[in-house]
Order: sequence, then C-alpha cells, then structure tokens
Amino acid sequence: MSKTNVINTSGTRKRSVARANLKKGTGKVRFNYQLIDVVEPELAKLKLKEPLILVEDLAKTIDIDVKVSGGGFMSQIDAARVAICRGLVELGGEEVKQTLLAYDRNLLVPDTRRKEVCKPNDSKARAKRQKSYR
Repeated sequence: MSKTNVINTSGTRKRSVARANLKKGTGKVRFNYQLIDVVEPELAKLKLKEPLILVEDLAKTIDIDVKVSGGGFMSQIDAARVAICRGLVELGGEEVKQTLLAYDRNLLVPDTRRKEVCKPNDSKARAKRQKSYR
C-alpha cells in the first residue's frame, strides 16, 4: 500500500468517468454508495465482479468504493471495471496484471471508441440525403 494506505484510480468508457478508492478492509465493494449485491441488472453485477473473482485472495482483504458519473449505465459499469482493475494491479503487482490481461485486455486498457459525429446537412453520421431524379 501507499503511505496513506488508500489507492485512488480512475477509468473511463465513452462519457463515463469512474473513480475508485481501495483500502485495507474486509472485502466490501460499493458502487455509487450501494453495495455491489444491490446493482441491477444481473449482467451488470457480474461484469463488476469479474476482476474480483479473478484475484479473489487479494479482493477479500480490501474495501473498494467506486463513484461513477456521466454516460449510460453500461458504460458506467465498464468504467468502474477499469478503475477497479487498475487499483488491483497497483496493489498486487505484475502477477495480478498478467492474470487480468490473460483473461481480458479490456479490463486494464479502456475502450476508446466514441459516437461518430453527425455530418453537416445530414440527419445521421453515415446517412446521406437521397436524391430524386423525377
């Protein structure tokens, strides 16, 4: 652990920004002030638990508080996953990093895709105006 015994990390996905605080504890995980077991739908809960299951022995000894703002719900979940994994790597070192990278690269490397902007005089990003020759 660092000098203050708290590790602060962040993760992003689209417009969502997650900030995670990791400190010694009993394994409690909170997502926006709620325990992780309350998060719905079930898919979102499982996505949040993935990194904790992969490094279960380390996850049982720390408390994690994640605060997320912006974006949609699933992009908030992905941003929180990245923030949690970065904190776990900072605690566990190279062994944890290799475990997470072997499972899924997106746990540590954020997805940089964004929504494509609309072009001038068109209604959508890719749609073009139709021409009529009649």
